[in-house]
Amino acid sequence: MNKITTRDKFRYLFDSWMSKGTISMMVVLAVMAFTFVVFMASLVPLFGINPAESEPLSFPEAVWRMTTHLSDTSTMALSKGWGYRILTLIVTFGGIFTVSILIGLIVSGLSEKVDSLRKGRSRVIETDHIAILGWSVEVLTIVSELLAANANQPNTSIVILSKEDKVDMDDALREAFGKLRKVKLVCRTGDPASMADLGIISIQTTRSIIVLNSSKDGSDGEAIKTLLAIENIPRELDKPYHIVTAVKDPRTLNVIRSIAGDRVEAVLVRDAIARILVQTARQSGLSVVYGELLDFDGDEIYFHAEPALAGKTYGDALVAYNDSTVIGIEHSNGKVELNPPSNTLIEPAERLVIISEDDDRMILSGMSQIPIEYKAIKKASQVTAAQPENTLILGWSDRAVFIIQEMDRYAIASSHLTVVTVFPEAKLTLSGQSWNLQNLTLNYEQEDATSREVLEGLNLQQYQQVIVLSNTEIDPNRADARTLVTLLHLREIAKRNQYQFRIVTEMLDGRNQALAQVAQPDDFVIGEQIISLMLTQIAEQKHLNSVFQDLFDPEGSEIYLKPVSDYVHIDRAVTFYTLVEAARLRGESAIGYRLQADAANRAKSYGIAINPKKDNSIEFTQHDRIVVIAEN
Repeated sequence: MNKITTRDKFRYLFDSWMSKGTISMMVVLAVMAFTFVVFMASLVPLFGINPAESEPLSFPEAVWRMTTHLSDTSTMALSKGWGYRILTLIVTFGGIFTVSILIGLIVSGLSEKVDSLRKGRSRVIETDHIAILGWSVEVLTIVSELLAANANQPNTSIVILSKEDKVDMDDALREAFGKLRKVKLVCRTGDPASMADLGIISIQTTRSIIVLNSSKDGSDGEAIKTLLAIENIPRELDKPYHIVTAVKDPRTLNVIRSIAGDRVEAVLVRDAIARILVQTARQSGLSVVYGELLDFDGDEIYFHAEPALAGKTYGDALVAYNDSTVIGIEHSNGKVELNPPSNTLIEPAERLVIISEDDDRMILSGMSQIPIEYKAIKKASQVTAAQPENTLILGWSDRAVFIIQEMDRYAIASSHLTVVTVFPEAKLTLSGQSWNLQNLTLNYEQEDATSREVLEGLNLQQYQQVIVLSNTEIDPNRADARTLVTLLHLREIAKRNQYQFRIVTEMLDGRNQALAQVAQPDDFVIGEQIISLMLTQIAEQKHLNSVFQDLFDPEGSEIYLKPVSDYVHIDRAVTFYTLVEAARLRGESAIGYRLQADAANRAKSYGIAINPKKDNSIEFTQHDRIVVIAEN
């Protein structure tokens, strides 16, 4: 091994210094220029090289003259005397060389700075901002909803940290939302599971954090690593972290709770989408109701303390607001109870769960006499016993198994479920699983559901509902294309033969829904969009997770669309106050209605009206529905 010389050490120190960046190189250039000027100035008194017809220059004066020649080439024209001219010519050439290098360094430094900014590695100095960790198809929906939710909140900042290129993220957001004035969108490139990268976006001062799970293998490993990183960064605000994340594997829930406890609200993707699919398949129009409640364009769910109602009953609260709709109570222990018994007393420390257009619209009506038309209310008659149903599932997805299990929980004994799909994994799953189904008889046919001949041979008139699934294991556009072909065949067959089965379609990309929704009242469930809406709602209001879990769970109260003619006489116009009272007498909470005449009108939300003004009079028909929260 060669011995390290002094020259090697000097070269190493020089390389180390120069590698520090533009400023270091400019310092070296300045030292070299100063040394050159001093050397050239010292030649003046040493060799008596002075300007013609001028007194001899002192060393300080010579330094000044050489400096001016170095920095300004035009001063060379004023030089007199050939010896002095040659000296200043050399200094001028040195100045040209120095300035050229300086300009190159400045341009290079600016270019490096721009590149650094484009890489998204500069620190974000924000407080009380919303952080989105990760990037997926959900981001645009989440950002859109956050913009709507914070439209009246000045100086709101949304910061996105992802492994994606900052320029690509900025371009996608700019294309989707244009230039924003009230809300600031900031993107940074980095690893959400890295504590150092989380520090770049000031994670410790956030208002809320949305952790996206974009893994393709169905695992939650990245989300767990991100939560661990967040929990190891000390909080700088008085309130704890408010984290929302999507979870794919139910077994991950215990791990997440052990990491962050009640600081994280987890949405179980499989359960939420499957339950909405099953509930929507049983009730046409339910997907529109969920869409109205989950997005920020219109009415949302709020928690509201109303001291004036303390000591009164839940039944009193149902008719206490004209512009808002009460649906439940959040008890003092934090437990949310939707549609409690109407005689439940409201305690002073409790909050109401309310559907309202905005949080400043929850104002008591102050009416001493509620305009309820009791003569229009029908007495609760005996409910017709539910009959066994036949359900058809076309296609396959990784949620199909859970959908079948959920369908069994809702079904009446002796109901039938048929699965028709070409995907071989379905055959393996359905043949090898011990289902223990209580109410459903399961049939399976390995056929291509996009084939018209296959659909014609299924005897479709025997089914009450058809669920069309998109396979999440293949390209989303390809999966949705297969789904659209199946849906178009179903519509044409149903129209030609006047079949009355309900169709609910799972789509992976919301843009493909628009292709199939023209003038058709079918129900569509877009899984990623629903999860995005739920994550955003919970990010804005932590306790909404309990509300959603209650609404989507078969146990307890859920949303139903029931014939309005079972509640009131339809030979006259009635106020919504009257409908609320009619539902209360049955132990239900009315939240809206559906007019069948507008069921195909997209501009009128397919006939769905959630949280209507209660003093408005409505004329109903035999086919219209009331939307209620009830146990069955």
